[in-house]
Amino acid sequence: MLELRDISYEVEDDREHREILKNINLTIDDHFVAITGPNGGGKSTLAKLIAGIITPTSGQIFLDGREITNLNITERAKAGISYAFQQPVHFKGLTVKDLITLAAGYSVNVSEICDILSEVGLCAREYIDREINNSLSGGELKRIEIAMVIARGTTLSIFDEPEAGIDLWSFNSLIHVFEKMRKEINGMILIISHQERILNVADKIVLIKDGEVSAMGTKEEVLPMLLNGSGTCKTLIDKTI
Repeated sequence: MLELRDISYEVEDDREHREILKNINLTIDDHFVAITGPNGGGKSTLAKLIAGIITPTSGQIFLDGREITNLNITERAKAGISYAFQQPVHFKGLTVKDLITLAAGYSVNVSEICDILSEVGLCAREYIDREINNSLSGGELKRIEIAMVIARGTTLSIFDEPEAGIDLWSFNSLIHVFEKMRKEINGMILIISHQERILNVADKIVLIKDGEVSAMGTKEEVLPMLLNGSGTCKTLIDKTI
C-alpha cells in the first residue's frame, strides 16, 4: 500500500513562488491505478515525488507502512519502487540482455530473458543481443524498459506517460502489454496518463487538477466525468490515438 499524507511541493521559478502540489492525501492499494489530469496539473511531479527523484516540501510518504519520505531514488529502488521515464534512456554499449540482467539483480539465463521479452511482445531472437542505441524505435525502447520493470518484480512500478513519443502501432502494443501486466504481475502498477485506452485498464483513476486531487474512483465513476466534462475538463483525454 502507498500512502501520501499532506504532500506539498513548491518551487522558486524566476523569483516567483509556485505551489505545484497542495496538501495531497492519497492512499493507493489497488493493483492498477492511473493518475490523470490536465497538462501542468502536477501528475508527473507527483510520480517523481513517489519515486524519490524530487523531495516534497512538506508531508510524508509511506510504502507498506514504512516511511520513505527522505529516501533517495536509489534507496527507494531497494525498498521496491521502479520508475519508467517518459523518454527511455539510451545505454550505448549495453545490450538488452545486459539491461534485463542488471534489472533482475542476478544472473538471468537466456530462457528467462526470452520469457520476459515475450511478455512485452518482443521476439527474443531479434532483441536479446541488440544494443540499446538509436537503432531502436521509441516503442521498442518503451517495451524494453517495461521488460526491465518486470524483471525487477518490484512492489510498486511507476510509468510516467508511457504513450509519449510513440506511434500508433507501438501504442496499441503497449495497451496489450499493460492489460497483460494487470492480469499477471504481482504488486502495484501506477501509470501517469491522459489516454482513454490506458485509463480503461485501471482499477482506480485519480484526477489531479491544479495541484490537488479533484476526483478519485473506479473507471466507471471517473471516466464519464472526464469524457462528458462534468465539473472537470472536457478536453482532458486525447482520443486521437
